[in-house]
Parts: sequence; C-alpha cells; structure tokens
Amino acid sequence: MKTGVLILALWTGSAGVLLAQGGALSRAQNLRNCFEGFVTCNHSVLSPTQAQEIAELARNRNLSGCLTGDGACNPSLLTPAEARQVDLATRRRNLLGCETTLGFCDKSLLTPSEALIVRKIDADQNDVACETGDVSCDRSILTPAQKAEVQELDRDRNLLECQTSQYSCNVSSLTPSQAKSAAAASQLRNLLACKTGDPMCNAALLSTSEAKEVAVAQSQINALACEAYDPTCDRSQLSPQEARQISPHPPAGLE
Repeated sequence: MKTGVLILALWTGSAGVLLAQGGALSRAQNLRNCFEGFVTCNHSVLSPTQAQEIAELARNRNLSGCLTGDGACNPSLLTPAEARQVDLATRRRNLLGCETTLGFCDKSLLTPSEALIVRKIDADQNDVACETGDVSCDRSILTPAQKAEVQELDRDRNLLECQTSQYSCNVSSLTPSQAKSAAAASQLRNLLACKTGDPMCNAALLSTSEAKEVAVAQSQINALACEAYDPTCDRSQLSPQEARQISPHPPAGLE
C-alpha cells in the first residue's frame, strides 16, 4: 500500500515538472514568434513588460521600414510627427533618384526649385550623351551652340573611326584631306598585316614596291621559323645558302 502511494506521488510530481517545462517552452516559443513579428504571436500570454517591449519593437520596425522604403510599412501606425519624418525621407530619396538616375524618380514630388535642378541635370546628361555618340541622345533638346559642338564631335569621331578601320566609318562624311589620311592609315595597316603574315592581309591592295617589301619580310620570317624549327617553316622557300646553314634535323630534346 505504501509502495503504491509512493509511486503515485512520484508520477504526479514528474507530470507536474513536464507540464511546467511544456508551459515554459510554449511561452518561450510564443515570445520568439512575437519577437520575430510572426502573426502566430499571442500577445495575451506575454507579461506586461514583454508586451510593452514587443509593441515598442514593432513600432520601431515599422518606422524604420517607412523611413528607408526597404521594408514593410504601415502608415496608419505612424504618429503625425513620424508621418512628417517619413514624408521628408521619401521626398529626399526621390530627389536623389531624380538627380542620380540610379533609383525611382517621381518628378511630381519635386518642388519647383528641385524640378529646375533636375531639368538642368537631365539636359547636361543628354548633352554628354550626344557628345559621346550614345544612343540615348535627344538632339531635339540641344541648344544651337550644343548642336554645333556635337556635330563637330561627330565629324572628329567619324574621322578617328575611319583612320582605325571601324565598321561605323562613314567615308562620305570625310573631307578630301581626311579621306586621304584615312586611306594612308588603312594602307599602312594592310602592309604591316602582310609583312607579319596576318590573315587580314589583302595582297591585292599592295603596290609593286610594297609587294617586294612583303616578299622580303615573309622570307625573313620563314628563315627564322626554320632556324627555330617551328612547324610553320617551309624549307622549300629557303635560299640555297640558308638551306645549307639550317640543318633539317632539330637538336635532340627540342620539342
């Protein structure tokens, strides 16, 4: 009889401990849910201190999200003073986006003085785009002086493109002297390509004297290739003297 009473007492005590532990775990989990801002938070089981701190944390998080625009924001939870702060931050962030073109820009939120600044920035950026040949250029809003400057830059850029054999070159826009300069640059590039064995060489464009220069250069390159036992060596192109001087058999160990 005494043994039975003792077992019952022990079981009752253990159950009480487990229930107490389960309750503590449940309260801790709920507090975490409230701390994380989950909808499963049960505010009714929080202590007065916890409820006050969780409410303060939620207000601060909401204000932070409204001020930065990076998080959830419920404007209805803001005080009038906070709402004014948020409106000022929103306008500042919008002005920054309009001035840098790196973020969202709503020009309807700008003050007259801010709108004037942004229009000037837009005009300056368009001027730069036109001066550099960017596709975003809108020439219709350029001033007469800007148009003249852009046209001059267009001509200079086209000359450089022609002198460097760019596909965008417009030969018809060149003056006679510019066309002559571009042709000379192109001729020199072709001569060098032929001398060095570049596939871009167009032998048909070589003059008689240039063809002779290329033949000498190619002969020298072939002789060097043979001396180095390079696979590109063509011994049939060697002169009798070169053929005698350059052994057809590479030194032992040369790959």
